[in-house]
Amino acid sequence: MNHAQLTALGRALRLLGEHGEALTADTPDARLHEVKGDLRRALDLLEEGIGTAAPATRCAEHPNGPVDSAAPDLCLLCETRRRAARRAEINGPAASRPAENAPSRYGVRGDRPQPQQRWLPELWNGQEWQLCGTPRRDRREAELYLAAQRRGPRAAMAYRLVHEFTDYEVLRVWGTPVRVDIEPLNGSL
Repeated sequence: MNHAQLTALGRALRLLGEHGEALTADTPDARLHEVKGDLRRALDLLEEGIGTAAPATRCAEHPNGPVDSAAPDLCLLCETRRRAARRAEINGPAASRPAENAPSRYGVRGDRPQPQQRWLPELWNGQEWQLCGTPRRDRREAELYLAAQRRGPRAAMAYRLVHEFTDYEVLRVWGTPVRVDIEPLNGSL
């Protein structure tokens, strides 16, 4: 309901309140017909302003969800979740059942991992190579990412792009990695 509709509805309801306060036992019929017309106008304004169907349940999460008349909030989705929780308390968590058919000598397709091809951007932190961004599926995107890192204000001394395809292969190295001692002055103080 927009602001103009809210304002008009508020005005109509205030007018009805004034009619209600003015009602007495000897109110003429003409005045009652005026109240009836104002009441219809308020209902019409309310009908225009409501954009959705009336809620079927008393659930705040699923107001128009499926109805379960046995549930306290009439929500089938929430009641199903509550029933599963009660069942888990009584029976314990559901155990996964092993496959019914005989195992294959070489396994099934779902048992073997799918080959993945990714490009891993890494930086030299002075001690070792570390991942400096999310692995990319596209090599060009990974190279653009590393180019942006090298131009950044806090660039590392070296970057490399590692190709991962079941195994790892270093594709390209930018800069020269130099091992840096963690302790200042080689630990002599």
